[in-house]
Amino acid sequence: QVQLVESGGGLVQAGGSLRLSCAASGRTFSNVAMGWFRQAPGKEREFVATIPWSGTVTYYADSVKGRFTISRDNGKNMGYLQMNSLKPEDTAIYYCAGARYYTRTTYSAPSEYEYWGQGTQVTVSS
Repeated sequence: QVQLVESGGGLVQAGGSLRLSCAASGRTFSNVAMGWFRQAPGKEREFVATIPWSGTVTYYADSVKGRFTISRDNGKNMGYLQMNSLKPEDTAIYYCAGARYYTRTTYSAPSEYEYWGQGTQVTVSS
């Protein structure tokens, strides 16, 4: 089992930045791929970004590409999501998630992730 706890959410004006953190405990974090998802009111949970255990590649949703950066520090059991140039449509609850295994065609599916944090609210005002 992997326990995940997000932090760093808050209220920010459009164009601003936030850095989300994900603290992992339990099963060796370095063997687990990490992802970030978000869910806005009335909408389904959607993929934001992911980084495999190696950290050698990263994948992003088109809506955040060029603005968000995912990273991880296996030595500290931490994951991060740096969010720049935030827009009101980025407002959502952001979830950190962990997957033991996925492929290049499945990494964006929430069902591929076994471990989930409780979420942190990000609100972007216009």
